[in-house]
Amino acid sequence: MSTEPPVLILQNLTADGPGFLASWLARQGIAFQTFDAQVGQDYPASIDGYRALALLGGEMSANDDLPSLRQAERLILQAMRAGVPVIGHCLGGQLMARALGARVVASPAPEIGWQPMRVIDSAAARAWFGAPGERVVYQWHQESFELPTGTELLAGSACCPRQAFAIGPHLALQFHVELDQDKLARWSASVDPSYLRQQREHDSVQGGAAMRVQATTALPAQQHLADRLYRRWLGLADAARISNS
Repeated sequence: MSTEPPVLILQNLTADGPGFLASWLARQGIAFQTFDAQVGQDYPASIDGYRALALLGGEMSANDDLPSLRQAERLILQAMRAGVPVIGHCLGGQLMARALGARVVASPAPEIGWQPMRVIDSAAARAWFGAPGERVVYQWHQESFELPTGTELLAGSACCPRQAFAIGPHLALQFHVELDQDKLARWSASVDPSYLRQQREHDSVQGGAAMRVQATTALPAQQHLADRLYRRWLGLADAARISNS
C-alpha cells in the first residue's frame, strides 16, 4: 500500500457507496478513508492530510438543509484552495457546483439507467474523456447543476445539458461512473414500477431489467472510462498517453 496520504471519500447514503472507485483505488495500492453520513459519521473538519477528495451521490437534493452537505461544500472549497483534486459523482458534482456559486435545479427530464451523453470537442473535454462524441453512462437524477463561473463544460445531453464540468484538476460529473456490478444489481432491483408508469413519457427512464441487460456491454465501457477519469483526477498518468477509445 502506498505511503502517500489517503483519498477522502464522502458518502451520503449507506446504499450509495464508492463501488468501482473503491476497487479501483485498491488495485492502484492507494489508501482511502470513507465517511458515511447516514450512519452518523461526521465528515472531517479539514482536508489536511488527504491527497484527494471524492464525493458520492444520494437521494437527497443538494439544496436540502443537511449539515453534512454544507460540510462537504466547505471541504470542496478547502481542497480547491489547497490544490487537492476533487471529483464529484451525481449529488457530489452538484455539491461542487453549489460550493462554486452555481445553482442546482430541476433537469429538463429525469434520467435513470443507461443513457447517452455527448462529449464536446474542446481541449479540456479531450483531456478528460478522449475523443468527442457519444458515451453511454449510468444516470439516476432529477436535478442537475448549472455551470459555475470559471469552469469548462465537458459533456451534455438533451435531458441534462450539463453532464460534466472541470476546473483545473477538479471534475464534477452528473452520472454514476463509480457504478459496479453489485451496485447495479441493488439499484436495478429497487426501481419503483409505479414511478416508471408515471414517467413513461420519458425515454430517459429505464426499467431494472433493461438496465441489467444493457450492462453486459455498457458497464465494461463505463469502467474503462472511469479508469481514465480517475487516473487524470489523481495525476497517475498523462491523459495524452491514454487511449482515446
